[in-house]
Amino acid sequence: MRRRLPWLLAGGIALATGAAASAHHSAAMFDAENPVELAGTVREFKYTSPHTFIVLEVKEPGGASKIWMLEGNAPSNLVREGWWHDTLKPGDEIRLTVQPLRSGAPGGSWNSSRIKFNDGRPVVLAP
Repeated sequence: MRRRLPWLLAGGIALATGAAASAHHSAAMFDAENPVELAGTVREFKYTSPHTFIVLEVKEPGGASKIWMLEGNAPSNLVREGWWHDTLKPGDEIRLTVQPLRSGAPGGSWNSSRIKFNDGRPVVLAP
């Protein structure tokens, strides 16, 4: 029994921490069934762990602007696709498809494969 105890403890710890980690990555707040196309100007690109963020200024039909907070993948994942901390700069004009927040607040989730500069160029060329 004493030989099994460390393995049982290790297994219990793995189960407990695994559940907490998967709960952190829930996407339930985003509406994947109703994606939204956005075009706007980058105010800030936050290349931080555990998630990156794009702060995007979007002009509305009446001329007013709305700031969208868009959550992206982790830098460790994005770097594999060619992204870096200075890939997007303030003033860059981009178009992207997002999964909006279910709450209706101006925010959502962005995917690196669904983002381009306004002129149609990809933000990052595939590695």
